[in-house]
Amino acid sequence: MGAGGQRPSLPIAWDDLARRAADSMDERAAGYVFGSAGTEDTARENAEAFRRLRIVPRMLRDVSARDLSTTLLGLDLIAPVGLAPIGVQNIVHPDGELAAARGAAAVGVPMCAGTVAAHTMEEIAAELGDAPRMFQLYWPNDPELAESFLQRAEAAGYGAIVVTIDNAFPGWKPRDLQNAYLPFLDGEGLANFFADPVFRDSLDVPPEEDAGAAVGRFVGVFGNPALTWNDLDWLRAETSLPIVLKGVLHPDDAREARERGVDGIAVSNHGGRQVDGAIAAVDALPAIADAVGDELAILFDSGIRSGADAVKALALGADAVLLGRPYLWGMALEGAEGVEKVLRHLLAELDLTMALSGCTKPAELETGMLVRRD
Repeated sequence: MGAGGQRPSLPIAWDDLARRAADSMDERAAGYVFGSAGTEDTARENAEAFRRLRIVPRMLRDVSARDLSTTLLGLDLIAPVGLAPIGVQNIVHPDGELAAARGAAAVGVPMCAGTVAAHTMEEIAAELGDAPRMFQLYWPNDPELAESFLQRAEAAGYGAIVVTIDNAFPGWKPRDLQNAYLPFLDGEGLANFFADPVFRDSLDVPPEEDAGAAVGRFVGVFGNPALTWNDLDWLRAETSLPIVLKGVLHPDDAREARERGVDGIAVSNHGGRQVDGAIAAVDALPAIADAVGDELAILFDSGIRSGADAVKALALGADAVLLGRPYLWGMALEGAEGVEKVLRHLLAELDLTMALSGCTKPAELETGMLVRRD
């Protein structure tokens, strides 16, 4: 990896990786992957908020031996890092989510497999092998279909249900609108729906015979803007798996999640893809950690672009971080091997940054090692 005279095939610098990946994609796919809501101000703020946080390294501490391992939601992890759920990954590589699963499995980190995927949750689980896994639920407005998804996830060995709650409606994404591109309307990313027995029973003919009607049915059941906190009672009764609510940005919502008996939250603004002008996820993290950090597992995504970013999020109270777009960049260039390389680069940088900051394990990372630049 960039040593001993052998130049790496994948760019090591994160900005270079992003540029190479963008150049490799067609315009519509690049717009979907790199685009965010509105003026894309929230996505920029995610990055800028990390830059405002500065690490204050401590010296003359024995950091000769380090251990990144941790436990999260009953899952044993080699490091507090996983793959965030991202939809329709096949638009950047034909193997899509299967490539992500192979990369995660090769490293041994968890993958959060998404509802809107080009491959079924069962196929993804098979590629993950013994690697820990979570299933991200976009909660459909058909209770029988939601129940079927939960049952399938349990049967496929997923260790937690991560419910995305910040998508009552799709965000306003100018790049996709300009390109007239919503891949779901072309039937992309709907494998979990088209394979589901409840979904199939709701159709007059199978998706293989009338894809257009199946897509129309998907559009009809996907959105669920009527969901409220009270619906969590139903969800809790339908699964024995730990439940994580993804998309929490306000400490009062974190407290409400705790009172409703969920097991964890994911502090996230959907990578800037939902609300233009929203608070940076990492700026929301400290207050949420103060509110519920001892009582709920706290995951974090939105803006992780380096091992140093991961260190900062962990220091602010996250128990684990979920990497988003960067693993798609690796996938676009080198498939599963690219995902694996991106993960190994991130873990190496995380370990090195942690050690050079005077810490030997994630539990030693704490708020006092950071200062905030004006």
